[in-house]
Amino acid sequence: MTGPDLLPPPGTLDDALDQVRTVADAVLFEGYVLYPYRASSAKNQMRWQFGVLVPPACTAQGGEYAEQRTDILLEPRTADRLHAELRFLHVRRRTVERLDPDGTYTEVPELELPDRVLVPWDEGHEERIRLHAPLAELTGEQAHTRTVTFDLPPAVEHEPVLDDRGRTLGRLVRRRVRLTGEVRPGVEQLPGPYRVSRLTVTVLNTTDTPAGDRTTALPHSMIGAHLLLAVQGGRFLSMTDPPEWARPAVAELRNDRTWPVLAGPADREDLVLSSPIILEDHPVLADESPGPLYDATEIDEILSLRTAALTEREKREARGTDDRAAEVIDLVDSMPEAVRERLHGAIRGLREVTGEEQCAAGEPVAGLPLPEGTGHPWWDPQQDPEAADAPTTIPIDGEAVGKGSRVLLTPGARRTDAQDTFLRGCRATVEAVVADLDGELHLAVVLDDDPGTDIRRQQGRFLYFKPDEVAPLKEPREEEP
Repeated sequence: MTGPDLLPPPGTLDDALDQVRTVADAVLFEGYVLYPYRASSAKNQMRWQFGVLVPPACTAQGGEYAEQRTDILLEPRTADRLHAELRFLHVRRRTVERLDPDGTYTEVPELELPDRVLVPWDEGHEERIRLHAPLAELTGEQAHTRTVTFDLPPAVEHEPVLDDRGRTLGRLVRRRVRLTGEVRPGVEQLPGPYRVSRLTVTVLNTTDTPAGDRTTALPHSMIGAHLLLAVQGGRFLSMTDPPEWARPAVAELRNDRTWPVLAGPADREDLVLSSPIILEDHPVLADESPGPLYDATEIDEILSLRTAALTEREKREARGTDDRAAEVIDLVDSMPEAVRERLHGAIRGLREVTGEEQCAAGEPVAGLPLPEGTGHPWWDPQQDPEAADAPTTIPIDGEAVGKGSRVLLTPGARRTDAQDTFLRGCRATVEAVVADLDGELHLAVVLDDDPGTDIRRQQGRFLYFKPDEVAPLKEPREEEP
């Protein structure tokens, strides 16, 4: 491995970034091993869904890429150095060999032990590539001198498999292939009255390997690749909620296959996690989470109950699949009932709004009227006396748009929920013009082709868009026969 200042100065990078590594670990190991945690299960035949950077020759396979780019705005203030850490998993292909009577080893599909069944498996070994560079040296032509290049050479490791008496039954063989890459940082000061710069960090997989399918490419790939960034004494600007003066500059940023968010405690702005999974600023792990379950596409409560219901044979295979899978099985088997009950969920938003720690079942929460016959509160801005007044119509493209208006949904790439991008081009009907507590206007709409429109109207569950995210439609809505 080569590159400048690879060892962190005492008291800088590690102290600052330890605060975000718990969340970063959840990103790194997302999808690492999927329920039911056995190598033989169908779900575990397609792993490593996020942040996979393959060798350049393999980019034509499976829609994956060799490069990841992070752009974010930075106010240097008193900061004079950038601290960065690239983290990813490097695949180690594990095979199982049985010890024969003649002292030789034979590769086998499984090796049974009293407490587990060992099977072939792709393990992920965490790698960290660090960069510490003066900000002044990341500008202009000299930026290329701060590029960090790394070379992880091939290796083979053997681990003996022993029985409860200490006798050798076989061995695990782990093979790692070569993986090379680069981390390229750069800083460009932006024009204008504000002393703000654009920080760009590009991560590249440079491994020279022939083209192949995804299975062939994975051992040469960076998996779950993400960046931790720190500028002690400086300030990063939020991508989702920047100051008003910075919004035009934020709109010009380009983030490829990653999304940077402010990280660490809510009062810190000098830490960033650039993740292949969309997160909000200052992400945290839920207090109710009993431990890493890796398969976050499942609900923790359901996942724990299903795992507890595995047969003993299935649990033995899970324990033999991977050490992390074994930890999940042990965690679920030893989970106290009180912890399991916490997984049923918690409503944090209402506590923050109302200041109420809890309320009796069916009892109205202050400011949140209950629909008759239900026990679930919703927020209706038109009935909340504390909500800002809203007009009945909004002028859009020269037309007054209000209740009953037909609109075309046109959400953009910025300032919108990720799910809203799937609704681009859909037709909808406006149900109300509403104002939030900051006085900003929104249109509450229902989709014209949504079969659950009547239920949404009855329950007041609408989709909300800002005026510049819709376009008026002039043709009348077609009446159903």
